[in-house]
Amino acid sequence: MTVTQKTSHGGWRPASDRFIKIMDDPFYRLLVDLQDLLTTRTTEFWAARRVKALHLPITTSSISSPMGLGSDSTPVEIDLFGDRTFLADSMQFMLEYGCRFNADGAWYLMPSFRGEDADETHLNQFFHSEAEIVGGLDDVMTTVQEYVQALAQSVLGRMADEVGDVAGGVGHLEQMASLSSFPRLTLDEAVDHLDSDPDAVHHADGWRTLTRHGERRLMEEISPILWVTHFDHLSVPFYQAYADPEQRSSLSADLLFGVGEVVGSGERHATGADVRKALAQHGVSEEAYRWYLDMKDVRPLRTSGFGMGVERWLMWVLNHLDIRELQLAPRLNGIALAP
Repeated sequence: MTVTQKTSHGGWRPASDRFIKIMDDPFYRLLVDLQDLLTTRTTEFWAARRVKALHLPITTSSISSPMGLGSDSTPVEIDLFGDRTFLADSMQFMLEYGCRFNADGAWYLMPSFRGEDADETHLNQFFHSEAEIVGGLDDVMTTVQEYVQALAQSVLGRMADEVGDVAGGVGHLEQMASLSSFPRLTLDEAVDHLDSDPDAVHHADGWRTLTRHGERRLMEEISPILWVTHFDHLSVPFYQAYADPEQRSSLSADLLFGVGEVVGSGERHATGADVRKALAQHGVSEEAYRWYLDMKDVRPLRTSGFGMGVERWLMWVLNHLDIRELQLAPRLNGIALAP
């Protein structure tokens, strides 16, 4: 199926003739069909809710995801005709801006860029399905459940046989589509359940985060589809709203299924004053976020949003073990690849 080769340093990279060989591979024809299904169904989903699609640039001076003491992401900085800027890791801030134009919200589906090494579950360039709506954390969690269930139902309705042949069945899709609600745990409850397993929870100075092993244990022992909410504030990006007066936890939620976290979501600070508190707490300069602060000073608004990694969703649908193989034209940082 997949044409790859090992590099001298033990990494993964596509063989030079991969793009020729996969043209007649049924797996990649199915991948194209699933990409098309996700795009068309996502458009239908948001159109029915009057959420507007935004056309956005891929460069930004205000990176979002690689922020916070607990971040494991690295921004991708470029020199654009002498201007120091970044390839977008997320368009969440611009989607928040879009909510000021349309009260029902804004969405987009486009590439995001990350600087950390690619591996079996991380890509350097991946497709991001993101949206922002007016409302709180519970509102966006409900919307995420409706969205991923709509996608699962569409796969079952349009290509169940083809997917089942590759994935070894469609029981995981049927389960997703049929649940009336997704189970949920707070981070505190998840840590208690994991019972001091040193490989399940990473502890740092003032914050905790789940490891991939911890996520797997929760999915195996509680539910294969599971929300974990209220992460420690210092472990998430500064823009997530505070969940308590002590500013210890955040109004955030990760949806775990398949490989682990596939959807990250959260409620945002409504005012510029709250953003300034969070920037100071996280040790992040206000300079690159002045426009964001100005927006919240002039037009405070309670919004919540999410981002779903499309290729991680595809891993789950196809029961596939290596996310790097779920691209027609792979991209690896620091390596020139064709096409």
